[in-house]
This record gives sequence, C-alpha cells and structure tokens, in this order.
Amino acid sequence: MASEGGEKTEKPTERKRKESRKEGQVPRTQELGGWGSLMLVVLLLPMLLERESEALIDLFTQSTRAIAEPSVATALQLLGDGLMHVLIVLLVLGSGVLVVGVASALAQGGFYWATKAVKPTFSKLNPITGAKRVFGPQALWEGVKMLIKSTVVGVLVWVAIKALMPLIGGLVPISAMLHIVGDNAFSLIRNVAIAGLVMAGADYLMARRRIGKQTRMSKEEVKQEHKQTEGDPLLKGAIRSRQIAASRNRMLADVTNADVVMVNPTHVAVALRYDSERGAPKVVARGAGAIAARIREEADKARVPIVRDIPLARALHRSTQVGQEIPAELFAAVAQVLAFVINRRTHGQFGGEHRSPRKESELPAVPIAGRRRKPSTTPSAGR
Repeated sequence: MASEGGEKTEKPTERKRKESRKEGQVPRTQELGGWGSLMLVVLLLPMLLERESEALIDLFTQSTRAIAEPSVATALQLLGDGLMHVLIVLLVLGSGVLVVGVASALAQGGFYWATKAVKPTFSKLNPITGAKRVFGPQALWEGVKMLIKSTVVGVLVWVAIKALMPLIGGLVPISAMLHIVGDNAFSLIRNVAIAGLVMAGADYLMARRRIGKQTRMSKEEVKQEHKQTEGDPLLKGAIRSRQIAASRNRMLADVTNADVVMVNPTHVAVALRYDSERGAPKVVARGAGAIAARIREEADKARVPIVRDIPLARALHRSTQVGQEIPAELFAAVAQVLAFVINRRTHGQFGGEHRSPRKESELPAVPIAGRRRKPSTTPSAGR
C-alpha cells in the first residue's frame, strides 16, 4: 500500500503537465538559442563581409577623392553611406539571431507564463531546499557541463593555434597570412558553435529527464485526479441510474397516448401510436419482463387496447427503439391490428385484452434495432 500511495512511478497526466508549466517546470535549456545564434553569425558574417568589402573599398576611394575638394555635403553623404552599410549588416545579423531565438524557444515547448513561479513562497526561503539546489544533482551537472565546455573550447583553440604556428616568422605575404588567419578564426568559431550545440542537446535531454522525475505521480494521485476530472464511479453510477429511471417513467407516461400495446403475452410489450399525418406508426414504449408488466398495467389504467400477437410483438421488440418508426417490413401486419383497434374505437369500445386479428403466422425478416436505416419516405400504415 505504501508503494502504491507514496512512490511516484506513473507518468504525469495532462492536467499535471499544465500545472507544472504554470510552476515553471518545463524542460528547457538557454544554451540552445545562444549556440544556435553563434552558428548563424559564423555562417552569415563571411558572406556579409565579402559583400560589404567591395562597398567599403569604394567608400574609401570616394573619401580619398573628397579630400581634394572637401565639403560638408560630401562628408555627410559619405557618413550616411557608411552608416547604411553598417545598419544592413547589423539588421541581417540581428534578424537572424531573433529568428533563431524564437525557433529554439518553440522547439522546447513554446512560450508560457509561469504564474506560480513568480509568487513568493516559503519553500524558496528554506535553507535546506537551497542547499539541495547548490549541492544537488543539478549543480553537479552544471559543473560537469562547464568543465566539458572549457575542455572542448581549449582543445579547439589549441588546434587552431597549432595550425598557424608554421606561418609565424615565415616568408608568407601579409595578405595571404591575413586570409589564412581569418579562415582559421571562422573555422574555430564554427567548431566551437557545433560543440556548443551538441552540449545544448545533452543539456536539454538532462532537463527533460529531471522534469520528468519531478512531475511523476503516484498511483493514488492518479486515482484522485481521475475522480476529480471524471467523477466518482459510484456517483456516476447513481446519476446514471436516476437518468434511466426518469427516462423509464417518461416512457411509461407515454403509454396513455398509445393506440395499441402488442404483447407476447407476458414477456414483451410494445406500445404503438399512429398519426396518419406523420406517416408510419411510432413506438412510444417498449420493454421486457418487469418493464413489460408495467406497460400492461399503464395500458389497463388508460384503457389502451392490448393485443396478443407473439410473432409480431417479438419482431417489434427486436427491431425498434423508443421514438422510432416501425420497419417497413411490418407495415402490413401492424396495419391489420390498427384497423381492428380503430374499428372498435368507432363503436365506443376501449381497452381490454384481445387476440390478434391477423391470420398469417409468419412475418418477413426484420433487422435488429440500430442496424436499419430510417426510410426516406414512409407510406401510411393504413394503406
């Protein structure tokens, strides 16, 4: 019992996940957006520099020419051109970083409002809880992560410097040396960004694992939440019983409006009402056993004729539901019974229990209730 009630072994429910998001318990790493932005800058910056280098050379040429005939208008024009090129570079890089930041947030569960996380609580001031955060598994993982990042960055920097060592003191032209140093610098930053993205992925997996453990639920918690959301099974059963009883009482009350009750003679009972303006006869009540006995009692009280017809009563009970029209295959048989009942009513004879006026013992096969389609046009039963 203790293991079932206390040990958290079950996955969190959807309601628990929503509450955890409000408390800020969402698997997320801030490093994914940072390293992704750095990777984007490394990819875009060389192309931007190559594009803007030609404009920069042209700007320097125009500046040299302007020295011969200096003027305020020329100086302002050159300054505006230079600022425009800088603005283009910053705008492209800033937009790219913004897109990467938003995409990384969406990839980790989207944006959310941790409303409960900003509320002051005593647990945040608890020194024991604070000590667990400082010396717990999360702090250990942060230390290991920092050590791995420092080691990887140090190794990559050492490899880049070692590749440049043969150029120092050599006879390599300064332009070629600057080109090689620039390529190595960009390669170094790109490799560092790739390593950072790998570490960010590992950090996200660890955060997902940690949040998964924190949000686990015990079997007793799952049961209690199920009761709160779905309702107590005993209460739902009682409500369902009351609904069935109310529906049954309404059905029995409708027996007083029936034209005839077909019986078998004690097992089943089906009450029919016929309205020539609405088409085929409709079932207003049906039942077997005790319900059939109640239908016969209500029919006796309301002086509704009861007709004993074993095959027809069984066929109607098997092929209809309350509120449903009778199947087309039984129109002819029911029409004979209704003609008999209506004839007695015209002579002032009501109620009573009678034998069926039908002579035929066999009926056409009819589908079970719920498996037949309602006919698009239902001929009158009196035809």
